[in-house]
Amino acid sequence: MAEKKFDLMVVGELNIDLIMSRLSNPPELGKEQRADDMELTLGSSTAIFASNCSSLGLDVAFCGKVGTDSFGKFVMNALAERRVNADAVIVDPGLKTGATIIYNYDNDRMMVTHPGAMEHLSVEEVPESLFAESRHLHTSSIFFQPLLKSRLPDLFRKAKEHGLTTSMDTQWDPDEAWDLDLEATLPHLDFFLPNDQELMQLTATSSVDDALDKLRAYKTVTVVKMGTEGAVMQAGGERTSLPAWHVPDFADAIGAGDSFNAGFIHSWLNDKPLEECLSFGNLTAAVSTTAYGGTAAIRSLDQVREKAQQLELNATS
Repeated sequence: MAEKKFDLMVVGELNIDLIMSRLSNPPELGKEQRADDMELTLGSSTAIFASNCSSLGLDVAFCGKVGTDSFGKFVMNALAERRVNADAVIVDPGLKTGATIIYNYDNDRMMVTHPGAMEHLSVEEVPESLFAESRHLHTSSIFFQPLLKSRLPDLFRKAKEHGLTTSMDTQWDPDEAWDLDLEATLPHLDFFLPNDQELMQLTATSSVDDALDKLRAYKTVTVVKMGTEGAVMQAGGERTSLPAWHVPDFADAIGAGDSFNAGFIHSWLNDKPLEECLSFGNLTAAVSTTAYGGTAAIRSLDQVREKAQQLELNATS
């Protein structure tokens, strides 16, 4: 088989994150609050994943949609800085680039997103050449991308026809309808990467164990991110759990799940055993929480490994 140009093709949403941190009080309607820190950074679940995969050493191509506004230019520059190929990103002058405002308070957060251009990306706009040139397909934030969601099985089916492995992280449904056809999607999906709350909503269950029981019949490897409780993986009917890392220099959890996904898929594409993929996903999630935003803390594979040694020392001291 000919060597592929890209390890990873990523299809999904693009937006900026405006992060308000160190708030004087929790966000509350009708009142003005003070934020003692602010950061403008690359946002969107799929772009954070792509950026961190590239930083870890994978060759990554992105297909998404932005406007010609200043936010769109910011996003494109951020992808270029992280060496993510953006040739398949569509720049539409008639659309606004998406934006999320994030309010960090203590260890919790509130987010408000204007979808903008991300709502207008369709499966038909994903270049055929990307499937031929890539080893793996990942997508995320399905509920902010209705045109993509309506054809999700087709997207994964095409990937499988081209010999790609596939992964998806649905993220939260802002409408809380959770109208995703898992029965049509999972047969074409190698890795399903939700968090615990999303998985329970998608399966209409009240526990992670019950949710995983419902998915046991599928060959899909399901990895459930559980924040400070760590992660659990179901593969071939067997379950493996790992605790989360202790992070004494915690900044925020923005993009931690996407960073987990990046670590997991990076390990998978480097032929690591599933248990090692789970472990490295846990590590990249922990490292990502040491800086504001989803991409600032992960700069290279060596840097993540060095940070792991610091976290180990802190955990045992």
